[in-house]
Parts: sequence; C-alpha cells; structure tokens
Amino acid sequence: MATVALGSSAGKWIMVSSIMASAMAFIDSTALNVVLPSLQKSLNASGTDLFWILNAYLLMLAALIMIGGALGDKLGRKKIFMAGIFIFIAGSATCGFAPDVKLLIAFRMLQGIGGSLMIPGSLSLISSSINEKERGKAIGTWSAFTTVVTLGGPILGGAFGDAGLWRYIFFINVPIGVAALLILWFKVKESRSEDTDHAIDFPGAISIALGLASLTFGFLRAPAMGFGNWQVYTSLTLGAVLLAAFIFIESKSKHPMMPLTLFKNMTFSGVNLLTFFLYAGLSAAMLFLSLNLVQAQGYSQLQSGLTFLPFTILMIGMARFAGGIADKHGPRLLLICGPATAGIGLFILSFVGQTHGPADYWTTFFPGIIIFGTGMSFTVAPLTAAVMGSVSDHFSGTASGVNNALSRIANVFANAILGALAVLLFTGALQQDIQHIPLNEKQKQTVMAQATNLGDAKVPAGFHTHDQQAIKKLYRSGFISVYSRVMQLSALLAFLGALMSFLFIRNNTIKKNTSPGQS
Repeated sequence: MATVALGSSAGKWIMVSSIMASAMAFIDSTALNVVLPSLQKSLNASGTDLFWILNAYLLMLAALIMIGGALGDKLGRKKIFMAGIFIFIAGSATCGFAPDVKLLIAFRMLQGIGGSLMIPGSLSLISSSINEKERGKAIGTWSAFTTVVTLGGPILGGAFGDAGLWRYIFFINVPIGVAALLILWFKVKESRSEDTDHAIDFPGAISIALGLASLTFGFLRAPAMGFGNWQVYTSLTLGAVLLAAFIFIESKSKHPMMPLTLFKNMTFSGVNLLTFFLYAGLSAAMLFLSLNLVQAQGYSQLQSGLTFLPFTILMIGMARFAGGIADKHGPRLLLICGPATAGIGLFILSFVGQTHGPADYWTTFFPGIIIFGTGMSFTVAPLTAAVMGSVSDHFSGTASGVNNALSRIANVFANAILGALAVLLFTGALQQDIQHIPLNEKQKQTVMAQATNLGDAKVPAGFHTHDQQAIKKLYRSGFISVYSRVMQLSALLAFLGALMSFLFIRNNTIKKNTSPGQS
C-alpha cells in the first residue's frame, strides 16, 4: 500500500481521526474515576458495583484487543477502526442513559468491545499509512495530543461531577466519535495488505479471548478475594491453560491470527517484554503515589492531580522530539536510557517520607516526578514505533493488539500482585507496632481489621483520644513504609524493562515492507 507524508492533507486527516478516536478512550477512562462519587450517589451503587463499572470495560478490552488488531490487518484497518468507533459511541450513549447499575455495567462491556477494535486500529492506521521515515514523529505527535487529553479528562470529570452531570462523561464521546467517523469516511483511504491471508482463525480467536478474559478476571478479583480464593486461582489457571492452547493452535493453524514467526524477531519480543515490565511498574507507581498524596500526605484530589502536571508537560514537549530521534538514529538507546531514567525517578520517589503537605512538594516529590517524567517522555513514542517497525506492514494491527493487550494485562497484574503484597506488608508492620500500644486482644483485632484499607484505614470508634492518635500515627507511618517498598519494586520493574531493551532490541531489526511471515 502506498504511504503518505505526515504533513500532507491525507496524512493530517489520518492523524486527526486517530487522535480523536483515541481521545474518547482516554477521556472516558480518566474522567470516570473522578465522577464515581456522583455516579454512586445517583444510582445507589455499592463498592462492588463501582468495581465492575470500572472494570467491565477493561475485562472486554483486554480479552478482545488482540482480535481487534488482527481483524484490521485481515479485513481492512479503516473498516475495523470505524466499526470500533461506532460500537464505542453506541456503548457511550447507552451508558449515559443507563437507568441502573446492571445496565451500566452491561453497556460498559459494549464500550470495551468497541475499544478493542478502535484502540489498536488508531496506531495500525498511522503505522501502515504514514511514510516510513516519519512514523516515529507521527506516533510522537499522537502520544503528545493524547497526553493533553488525558490531562483534561479529570478536570472535565471534576466539573461534571460537581454539577451532578456524570452522564455527560459518556455523552461527550458521541460528537467526537461522529466527527472521527465522518473524517474517516470522506478523507481517509482504506489500508489493507492485499497479499495478507484474509481467512479468520476462529479457534485461535476464541481461545485467546477466553484466555485473556480469565486471566484479567482472576487478577481483578485477587486484591479483594485473595489468591487462595477458588474464583481467583480457577480463573488464573484456566487463563494460563487457554493461552497455552492458543499458542498450540497458532503453531498448527494454516491461517494464524497471530503468526508465531513474529516473535522470531528479537526486537518484537524484546519490546513487548519491555512493555510488560515498564507498564506494570508504571501502573503500580502511579496508583500508590496518588494514594500516598491524598491519604497520607494531606493533599486534596485536585492538588494530587496537579502534582503530575510536570510529568504531563514533559510528555507533551518531548514525545514528538523523541519520535524524531528514533526515526533518525533508531529506538534502541532511547529504550535503554528512557526506562532506566524512569526507574531512577521512581527510586528517588520511594525515599519521600512524611511531609508537611503541598507546601513541601517542590523539595520532596517534584525532583523524582521530573526524572520519572523525563524517562517516560523518551520512552513512549520510540517504544510504540519499535513495536510497529519490528514487523511488516501486513501485521501492524496484530502487533498493536499484542502490545496493547500486554500493557493492560501488566496494569491489572501489577495492581493485583503489588496490591496484595502491600496489604501483607502493612499487616505485618502493624502487628509489630501495635504491641507498643496498651490494648487488649479484642481492641488489637479491631485495629488490625482496618489493614486491608491501607492508607484509608480509619481508627475504630471507642478508643481513648491518646490511643486514637497513636493508632492513626501507626496507620500513616505503616502506609508510607508500604508506599516506599512498592515504589522500589516499581523502579525494579522499570530497570528490568531497560535490561530487556539492552538484551533484545537492535536498530537493524527495525524493518518495513517485508513479506508476510517474515520477521
């Protein structure tokens, strides 16, 4: 397929439509967290209901995103991308009108199905349509704009939430999606490799969808239920068996959905290992940093959000520049130094103890966030460009689907594993420290029962004022200690990502326009 220049009219329309579609998903995911209190009150939702409102979307997205990427390669990237946008805005509109929790969860699943076709489609369309020499810059532009939107999501959510208009978080997707569909229909040409096998691998598609769904469900339930719960270990075991079955099916299939030959390219394998480790660390670090700021350091939610502003500015300012460097010199050095720098930033953040609140921000959290943000800014665009550049154009959608699926599995994996570890560490520290307070066994058990709430642990009623202050201090110091450990583990994951880049990624294996099946 003929490619176009980034600065051409066709190139600009491709970028605009891809950014608009991605913006819907980013706005939806970031803004929804902020409006949850308003939504909970309006629909009388329980804590379990909120869990599924957030994660029903993620469950479907993780399960189907690899299929979405592969379908674009086989049936036409523009066609599948448009189908994903249409399903996503249909899901958004129905979420906005949902009269109760059960229907809202069902419509969130519909959004997830749309997202699984739409999210890999945006990067696949850019990678297969934009001139090879400008793809890194194009992906950097995409990263910069979607970062701006991500920053705007919580602000928009806060405004709608305060006004009691949580439903508009979903409705806002409709005009954006319709505009993207019109641009794609009238201004963007279809992108499909004519020599690609168009047969659909149904056994592979079913096994990977059920496998990823089981794995995601198990990791989502683990923090609340524990890994010893039958639902959790059954789901995780079934997921592992189905993924093994998928690999076996793909090795024997005449029409594989994900040709295993892609992984013969060490750069493709390496960049996906980097994605898994880096995004696992990133997810856990961002979660525990936010919890620490609000629950232990006394920041408001708005102040907590603003602490990430330097990170966002760095991403906006450097993403396109980093993509351009990757185009000229290859992504390897950036993908070694970027994650390593991010890891150093996380390691520095792990040493921030109890502060005096936002007044201390510039001398406590700011230095670590700047270093962390710099590392991520030099990583994101080159990483995506390396994923798309390590396979032939025929498999750009498949490559995007694999990489997106891994990043989302890494998120739920890290939150489940490190979340469970955090509760274990917090409980252990509390059991030792509580011995220094003169309490009877029943009182100690009451205090310990709050351990699962981590930084949100509340001092139970019925204690003397002096004991209340001592228990509160234990909760706070215990959580900050746990935060430090989690940040150090997150830094280690980022360093592991850098090691994967050093071991596997080679600039000379970033190639394009090879025949199907070549690596």
